[in-house]
Amino acid sequence: MSTVYFQNHVVTITFDEEYKLGEAIWNGFLNTKDFREATTTCLQLVEEHQLLRWLGDNRKMKAIRPTDQEWFVEQILPQLLASSLRRNATLTSEDFFNRTAVEQIHQKATGKGEMVIKSFSSKALALAWLKEPISEPTY
Repeated sequence: MSTVYFQNHVVTITFDEEYKLGEAIWNGFLNTKDFREATTTCLQLVEEHQLLRWLGDNRKMKAIRPTDQEWFVEQILPQLLASSLRRNATLTSEDFFNRTAVEQIHQKATGKGEMVIKSFSSKALALAWLKEPISEPTY
């Protein structure tokens, strides 16, 4: 059962304690303040609940500004890679510019840390992959 952790006009962030699964459902264009607040909140949720799985539903998300993309890669991505997350699924955006930005972020994360990142067009397939058994991280 999912619990709403944070919600505003551009994102709804939930988590499922049973599966250690977080989800961000994005909607529309995010200005810098909204983007940074939301992504920081996602990271906070991962850390507070030691989540193992993440689903980014980007289907309705619009372009990410280049400065926000750079900030994410420099400030948030290293923390995500060092976190408890082991699987990160993304539902591909309908927006070309968002898809391009997310692909560039994924390329920078590939091969770093223990988190595996995959893109999906189907939420059912993404959830099936996320919910497959994985081992807990060892610290």
